[in-house]
Amino acid sequence: MKILMLSLFHPELVRGGAQQICYELFEGLKGVEGVEPILLSAVDPSFKALYKAGARITGFDGRPGEYIFLARDYDYWWHRSASHFLVEAYVEFLETMQPDVVHFHHFLLYGIDFVTLTRRTLPNARIIFTLHEFLTICAADGQMVRRSDKSLCSRPSSVRCHQCFPERGPEEFFTRELWMKRHLAEVDMFTTPTRFMLRHFEQWGIPPAKLTYVTNGQPDYSKGETQIEQREKRNRFGFFGQMVDNKGVWVILQAVALLRAEGFTDFVVELNGENLKYASPERRAEIEGFLESEQELPSHERIVQLNGGYQVDQLSYRMARVDWCIVASVWWEAFALVISEAWMFKRPVICSNIGAMAERVVHEQNGLNFAVADPRSLADTIKRACTEPGLWDRIVAQITPPPARDDMVNGFLDLYRSAAITQKEGMMGDAA
Repeated sequence: MKILMLSLFHPELVRGGAQQICYELFEGLKGVEGVEPILLSAVDPSFKALYKAGARITGFDGRPGEYIFLARDYDYWWHRSASHFLVEAYVEFLETMQPDVVHFHHFLLYGIDFVTLTRRTLPNARIIFTLHEFLTICAADGQMVRRSDKSLCSRPSSVRCHQCFPERGPEEFFTRELWMKRHLAEVDMFTTPTRFMLRHFEQWGIPPAKLTYVTNGQPDYSKGETQIEQREKRNRFGFFGQMVDNKGVWVILQAVALLRAEGFTDFVVELNGENLKYASPERRAEIEGFLESEQELPSHERIVQLNGGYQVDQLSYRMARVDWCIVASVWWEAFALVISEAWMFKRPVICSNIGAMAERVVHEQNGLNFAVADPRSLADTIKRACTEPGLWDRIVAQITPPPARDDMVNGFLDLYRSAAITQKEGMMGDAA
């Protein structure tokens, strides 16, 4: 059985949850007898060195089964490619590879119409679509956060979406929804990594019979070495992720400022992340200003430390430096891989009380929740985590291992195999 997976970016080039999970699945499938995985990762023209004259789909870094889709002329509003050369190249790629299953982990930089193109090119192939965010529903970067006041959006509508994009009429969002659903109708099965996501897409109109839950999974980066130091105080906190608006670094820094103003300074926060350049100008200025002011303080008065970006092989060392992980995202999150990574090292999570985060981290059991985008609520939670006797030990005792990569691989294999059976039956029916 040949499985083609389409990814947004390659994790070797751009870090991100969707591409990391797609690559973990690709790696896991390589060890399954009778399965041949193929990975196609899209890049944009910012990777100039990868673009050669006339190149559209190329191999990647000499790695077997890994290819790069060199996107260009992409329409970010309607999510389609304006390049007929890329369309032709993709069709030729499908005809050459002849996959039994085509698994979309994203459509960005390809085009949502590539789902229909896949169906037309390979009518007997099964199409699986994993939903990693809400881009099919939400034009505001797929975050379901209202652009006007940054509040959470729980339901789309033509008028509500128009309020986020006042330059576009309500009828344009009605048409956008029709466009998306027209192409998604060609999908055989949708998967989500959390049940929260299942409910959200069912409410939007995806038939429940086409929606199923398959967890995200990763290798155990701790390799069984959790490095829990016996300490009297549990007052070291870590952030791990992208330094962009929706990850909530600004919430953490504002919480630190509140506690410092109140005279509570017996704690540290380590920021492990990068890509601050992708934050909004306002949030970037706020974060840079805070960090510059922090550096001006005497070393013994500093609370926040910026460690920069990291690779997964550095997680062990960085997790060993903290007692708690803060996941302060101000959008719903589809899964939040960092929660799994914290649990690998037996680090309890303090997270926003919404979406996938609240589904995975149960307040007062395997972690603590605070009110989303509320620095005061986070500040109170940080202080409690530092001062309440026995809290850390009680929560750590309830942390269970996160889903393994094999769990994810087996979940998708079941889906692929049932799809292959259905495909075979359909072909036999056609022949009859």
